[in-house]
Amino acid sequence: MPANVSRTTSSRSSSSERGAGAIGTLAGVTIFLALLLFAVHLVLNLYGTSVVTAAAFDAARLRAGSGGGPAREYDAERHARQLLDGYDADHLTMTWSYPDTDGDGQADVVTLRVVADHPTDLAAGVRFPFQHVDRTVTVRMERLR
Repeated sequence: MPANVSRTTSSRSSSSERGAGAIGTLAGVTIFLALLLFAVHLVLNLYGTSVVTAAAFDAARLRAGSGGGPAREYDAERHARQLLDGYDADHLTMTWSYPDTDGDGQADVVTLRVVADHPTDLAAGVRFPFQHVDRTVTVRMERLR
């Protein structure tokens, strides 16, 4: 019967390996958190772009469906600003136009241009290219024929 031989191994590491795992781990965690911050910022700005586009379309649709004048434009713009509550007047501008597309002298479509800067500010002082939205929505006006 063979005898059980116990081997002892040293639990000490050489001096060149000390701290090597901590530096790599710290660098990895820092890079991961920076990428996570970028991803969160991107998702929030894409969501904000969708909300701005939807509110602009909704306002143009409301204006195109009403037969009124500037008061209806004001109501539609107020509705859009109410939907976009987080955007203050400095970061949101709306421009209305009523082009004549068939040459009869009456407006045929409602065009709303919305320019907005997203209020997300996760990285203060850093401007990302997707933080600015410039959308133009065109809706055909409803008229009785």
